[in-house]
Amino acid sequence: MIDFARVQKELQECSRDMEASGIKVAPKSDNLGRLTGTIPGPIGTPYEGGTFQIDITLPDGYPFEPPKMQFATKVCCIQSVLELIGTLIIIFAVITSRRHPNISSQSGAICLDILKDQWSPALTLKTALLSVQALLSAPEPDDPQDAVVAQQYLRDYQTFVGTARYWTETFAKTSSLGVEEKVQKLVEMGFPEALARGALESVGGDENLALEKLCSG
Repeated sequence: MIDFARVQKELQECSRDMEASGIKVAPKSDNLGRLTGTIPGPIGTPYEGGTFQIDITLPDGYPFEPPKMQFATKVCCIQSVLELIGTLIIIFAVITSRRHPNISSQSGAICLDILKDQWSPALTLKTALLSVQALLSAPEPDDPQDAVVAQQYLRDYQTFVGTARYWTETFAKTSSLGVEEKVQKLVEMGFPEALARGALESVGGDENLALEKLCSG
């Protein structure tokens, strides 16, 4: 059974240190088994300036079993894009999705040893999130979660950096764009203007939620 007293203590400690570390952990609801972690992109990396949300699910054996973590940021649904304007946009969607050798472009799953066999009850949610943040600074392409991205990292590093930075600018930063600019941005991704405008209106102008809505059909 989850040690909820420990989880509460971890949340309090993380909250006290939030300003210094930038690491946040909060429950999704009254259920402390489902949490959302937030980490800032490390300085000096293509992820700098971005804010990354991570879904956290605690197993029944926590803290003796590792938490399950995956990046929550949404990316384009390839099937929806295919229906819009064909194969060329699939390439664009892959290039601009979650861009890291140890993070799945499709699911956001994270390949990190302390989330698997190297977990210890002495570790905490905060230390796990700090390790995820460190992984953004120092990818491990020889032990990839996403082989395609790992190959690009090894063979064409400048392209990897450029696409990772583009993804961060596009999806991991708070937008200050006006409505028309947001509409144009979605149109450039291949969505019809009327659908883009309607999606933005339905979610109060949040372009990431609009993109998720468009991709879900």
